[in-house]
Amino acid sequence: MVPIDVSSLQQSWPKPSAPRPIVIIGAGGIVNDAHLPAYEMAGFTVAGVFDIDGDKARALAAKWNITAFATLDEAIATPNAVYDLALPPAAHLSVLPKLPDGASVLLQKPMGRDLAEASAILKLCRDKHLVAAVNFQLRFAPMMLAVRDAISRGYLGDLIDTEVHLNLVTPWHLFPFLNGMPRVEIAVHSIHYLDLIRAFLGNPSGIHARTMGHPSTELAQTRTSALIDFDDGVRTTLSINHHHDFGRKFQDASFRFEGTRGAAMIKLGLLLNYPEGEPDELWIAQKGEDWQQVSLDGGWFPHAFIGTMSNLQRFAAGEDKTLLTSVEDAWHTMALVEAAFQSAASPATPIKATP
Repeated sequence: MVPIDVSSLQQSWPKPSAPRPIVIIGAGGIVNDAHLPAYEMAGFTVAGVFDIDGDKARALAAKWNITAFATLDEAIATPNAVYDLALPPAAHLSVLPKLPDGASVLLQKPMGRDLAEASAILKLCRDKHLVAAVNFQLRFAPMMLAVRDAISRGYLGDLIDTEVHLNLVTPWHLFPFLNGMPRVEIAVHSIHYLDLIRAFLGNPSGIHARTMGHPSTELAQTRTSALIDFDDGVRTTLSINHHHDFGRKFQDASFRFEGTRGAAMIKLGLLLNYPEGEPDELWIAQKGEDWQQVSLDGGWFPHAFIGTMSNLQRFAAGEDKTLLTSVEDAWHTMALVEAAFQSAASPATPIKATP
C-alpha cells in the first residue's frame, strides 16, 4: 500500500512564462462570474471584450476596467492575442472563420450543438491550423487535479467504480440561451462529467442513457441517468436531478472515484445553492485507513478557468507537450454526448407482460 500524502497533491496548472493578451468574444454571465475573475487572479492581461450586444459588452468592460471593442473585426485585430470564445454553441462556426490562421483559441463548451457541428468545427480548426481547445475546465479544478495526482501516485490503485450523483436545484433562468434548444442537460451540464470520465478512464465502448424534462420547466431536459461501458469492466454511473427543491438537507452534488486500493469522494460545492455555491471538498481513504480531507487551494469556479487558459498558452508556446482539451480530444467527448442522446431516443427493452 502506498502511504498517502494529501498535503503535496497537485492542485493547479503551471502558468505560461510569457502570457499573451486575451480577447474575449462574448459578454455573458459566465465571463463575469468565472473568466474575468480567473484571469485577474492569474495576472493575465485581458485586451478587451466584444459582444453583439454592445451595451452588455460596455457594462462588463466598465465593471472590470477593460476595453469594450466596437466591432468583431476590431477585437480580432488585437496583436498577438489569444481568443476566448465565450459563446453559445451555435455561434462558434460563425466566428472561427474570421480568426487569423494559426491563432490560439479557447472555445466555450459544448463544441457545437451536436456531433455534426463538432466535426465541422474540428475540420475548420484543422484547415486554419488553429491551436484550439474547448473549455472543459472541470479537468483543471483543484480537486480534480488532486485526484488525478493521487491516482498517478497509486493511492487508489486501478479505478473500478465511478459515480456522479446530483440531487439539487439549478436556477435554469440564469441561462436564457437554453430556451428552445432541443438538447440541454447532457449537452451543457453533464457533458462536464462525461468529459472528465474520459480524461480519467479513456474512451468508453458504449453508453446507456435516459434524459428528460420536468413539469416545472419548459426546457427540453433537466434530468439524466446514464450507465457508461468500458471494455475492462469499470462501472460508471450518472444520476442527475436538477429539481430537488425540498430544502438543503438531502441535496447532493458528489463525484466518487473508487479503486482497488482506495477511494476519493468529491463534493461539487459550486452546484449547491448556485451561483453562490458552497466550498468544494475532497476526501481520500485507503482500505483500513481513516478518511483524510484534502485542503483545497481553490474551487471549480473560478480557479479551473486559469488552468484551461494556461494549458492553451503554454502549449502554443511549446511549454506544455499536450493540449489536454484540444478540439481533437473534445470531439470524442462530443461523440459520447451524441451517443447518449441516441441512446435516450432508443426504445427500452420491453418487459414481458404475461407468464
